[in-house]
Amino acid sequence: MSTSQQTACLFTISAPSGAGKTSLLKALLQRKPDAFTVCVSHATREKRPGEVNGKDYNFVSVEKFESMVDADEFLEHAKVFDNYYGTARQSAETLLQQGKNVILEIDWQGARQIKMKLPDTISVFILPPSRETLLQRLTDRATDDESIIQRRMQEADRDMSHYGDAEYLIINDDFEQAIYDLECLIHSQGLTKFRQKLKNRDLIASIPQEKV
Repeated sequence: MSTSQQTACLFTISAPSGAGKTSLLKALLQRKPDAFTVCVSHATREKRPGEVNGKDYNFVSVEKFESMVDADEFLEHAKVFDNYYGTARQSAETLLQQGKNVILEIDWQGARQIKMKLPDTISVFILPPSRETLLQRLTDRATDDESIIQRRMQEADRDMSHYGDAEYLIINDDFEQAIYDLECLIHSQGLTKFRQKLKNRDLIASIPQEKV
């Protein structure tokens, strides 16, 4: 493993539908474009209005997705709301090798798979301030009918029950505060002794070692 890959961090960001993780990541990426990069996942669902293929998701057919699963091309994959989502192994590894902090915006199932395969992954879970707020956010989208909204709330309850899998929790009540919290979290990982020693080898090597 190269030094750049060792100093780069892999983050998983999970949240129930409507908690605001996509909006948070987009806002932070606009403000701090050099802090991290988002690894675009593959998905078999239909594009929503305003979404761009290759930017929001790599939209593929079910047949194509299943062929990639058979070829073991995914670092993680899962079925959510009758659709398949997955992170291509090569996409994530290439970005890490370039020394970039990588964020995987995935559900709890995918985050759990990643953590099992790559224990150094930093897992983050975003929660809404309340279930009532979450329901209002889903309703305000105006893209789903009542039956779909209720189904999403049931799935959200199931998703939120897995918050304990994560190492860090961010409550998205105040949007600006949540952005700040996420920015601090990402920045702090580069300050660990392990990564600082790798990035500043000459300095560390020059420091006399006290004899015990």
